[in-house]
Amino acid sequence: MKSSSTTTITNFIHSFFILWFLIIFLAGQNLQIHAAGGGGQWVLLQKSIGITAMHMQLLNNDRVVIFDRTDFGESNITLPDGKCRNDTFELVVKNDCTAHSVEYDVVSNSVRPLMVQTDVWCSSGVVAPDGHLIQTGGFNDGERVVRTFQPCGNCDWVERGLGLVNRRWYATNHILPDGRAIVIGGRRQFNYEFIPNPLPQNLHFLFHCYAKQMIQMRRTISTLLFTLMWMETCLFTRTINNIVVRSYPPMPGGHPRNYPSTGSSVILPLNLGQPSLEAEILICGGAPRGSFAQVGAKKYIRGLDSCGRIKITDNSPSWIMETMPFARVMGDMILLPNGHVLIINGVGAGTAGWEDGRNPVLNPVLYRPNTPFGSRFEIQKPSTIPRVYHSTAILLRDGRILVGGSNPHIYYNFTGVLYPTELRLEAFSPTYLDSLSSNIRPRIISPPPKVRLTYGQRSIVRFSIPGAALVEIGISVTMVAPSFTTHSFAMNQRLLVLSRGKTTVVAGNPSTYQVLVTMPNSANLAPPGYYLLFVNHQDIPSEGMWVRIQ
Repeated sequence: MKSSSTTTITNFIHSFFILWFLIIFLAGQNLQIHAAGGGGQWVLLQKSIGITAMHMQLLNNDRVVIFDRTDFGESNITLPDGKCRNDTFELVVKNDCTAHSVEYDVVSNSVRPLMVQTDVWCSSGVVAPDGHLIQTGGFNDGERVVRTFQPCGNCDWVERGLGLVNRRWYATNHILPDGRAIVIGGRRQFNYEFIPNPLPQNLHFLFHCYAKQMIQMRRTISTLLFTLMWMETCLFTRTINNIVVRSYPPMPGGHPRNYPSTGSSVILPLNLGQPSLEAEILICGGAPRGSFAQVGAKKYIRGLDSCGRIKITDNSPSWIMETMPFARVMGDMILLPNGHVLIINGVGAGTAGWEDGRNPVLNPVLYRPNTPFGSRFEIQKPSTIPRVYHSTAILLRDGRILVGGSNPHIYYNFTGVLYPTELRLEAFSPTYLDSLSSNIRPRIISPPPKVRLTYGQRSIVRFSIPGAALVEIGISVTMVAPSFTTHSFAMNQRLLVLSRGKTTVVAGNPSTYQVLVTMPNSANLAPPGYYLLFVNHQDIPSEGMWVRIQ
């Protein structure tokens, strides 16, 4: 975030209106493995992608769209074929021949520069039902722009100026059951609009329950959005007069959890096999109240080491508090295919903002939601690269976590600063990708890639387990919606555990199995679009298979 002069409620509002919800062949150059204690493994993928990864989105062709901002000057990667940006509105370099967006090809471990015309600084995004990226807003000349990117292999950004009714800097996006994207908030924007049909609506309820993170819940009358701002939470309906239909108790402790006291959050796996659907929210980390003021005096207060869980579908919901192994501000929380949560990146002291964080937390932490209270956290192997302000992390199809970014400076600064601008890209492999698990790791045989599924459809998932007997109670089939990640939040992230029948051996092949699963019966549970389908055996996931539900 950019301002250090205000600590009012408005400053909290404009900062984040964030919505909820193979080990493959690594071709390319200079892959390096980082060794240390703990679980998992780190691999350096690229010594430089030319830009710092402020925003990332995985698309269904296994390529990741990455972008930064245009108003800090030239990047470290040139545009192809002599292209240049000529922008009279630009604040620093008006004739810029460097790229501020790239496409990372996961399979080939290669980077392709992209041409983004307007400033995408601190913007938002979501993937449309047909698989293309919808990207909205930003700063300066980009604040009302709608951009699209098709996963076609050699496509580039297409931009539509004034595609938004209102300015959207630090807004957030989410895909809705009808396939539209909702764009909410942004700095000094107490309203939302839709793509397509951008008809803005006021969010008067934000004055007492501000939208920071949102998820969808199934209801017969409408789509409901769970919201959190600062220390308050509520449930909001967008289809019946935009009213607050339920308020929740504040998280214990009285500490803010969003910018500049940036924590992170997920909706825990939605188990569709349960008799009644339960929705539970997990919020972790942040900075204590007053930390931002202390940063101004060069005092860096230890961050929060607490997590709060609340089951928002309960009749009388209450918070359950847990303690992480580390205090963490600006962490990313990523849902893994087996339903665990990885908490990664961030610092142990200070706050978000320009050069306001200290003590990078190099160790990811694994959180297992269903293990007994007091034993859910497990420290993982540390990276060697500090990932502070403006760092990101996303799940890849092979189960690894792609990690990039970190630039707490107004410009690119590589020397003479505490935490240099970071252009390296690395991947973290959780312990489920260890070679010791290879004999129990499933491999999906069917359905085929990109298969189209319908709501409520019963489908056979066939898979093999190469070197061990199947443990029936250890099988789960999950669907994960890849997220648009920026500023410690993963927009549109969700994981669904599909209801299933008994797993059986395929006749004539004792190492091949099949299970009948039922797809989500409602777009409120799984908005239309592309998902990654995984089979998990004893918490060891297969590679994901792209499927499309509509």
